[in-house]
Amino acid sequence: MARINLLPWRELERRRRRRGLVAMVAAGLAATLILGSALHLSLEGSISDQRSRNRFLRHEIGRLDEQIRELQGLERTEERLLERMRVIRRLQQSRPEMVHLLDELATRIPAGVHLTMIDQSGRTVVLEGRARSDALVSAFMRNIEDSEWIGKPSLIFIEHKDEADPAAGRFRLRFEQLSAATRHGGATHEAGSPR
Repeated sequence: MARINLLPWRELERRRRRRGLVAMVAAGLAATLILGSALHLSLEGSISDQRSRNRFLRHEIGRLDEQIRELQGLERTEERLLERMRVIRRLQQSRPEMVHLLDELATRIPAGVHLTMIDQSGRTVVLEGRARSDALVSAFMRNIEDSEWIGKPSLIFIEHKDEADPAAGRFRLRFEQLSAATRHGGATHEAGSPR
């Protein structure tokens, strides 16, 4: 029987398998590196794109915040302008009333009474003055009650301290300036009342 020596062939086969294994491992490592690099580049690109979008969004948000601040400023300006318009409208409506108030005071004040101060707060008017007698102050208050533009007089004080002219006294009184609505409401009520 013939003897075949298989040792060299087995050794060659082992070496060929090792080389194949090393080649497969090297190919796997290369594929893993290529795949990892591609994945890394893809993720870096995505992160870079997201950062770019974030910067754009921050820029747009900043621009919108600025516009919101401008709008709020415009709203405050609009509110101030509307308030001024309301004040002007009230002043225009009350302008004739002020003229009537001063006209009524000029016609209702009796001789011997001199006004030294007029102060108005809302519809309340406070007068200060000098009168030769208490009777003149009373007559002045009756004249105010008879007026259609002013009414509800009330005496705050009256005093006689002037040593140079003991007959003259200082007084202060308060009354209400009647509005057009109050007068018309009262006139309508009077017209509708039975006689």
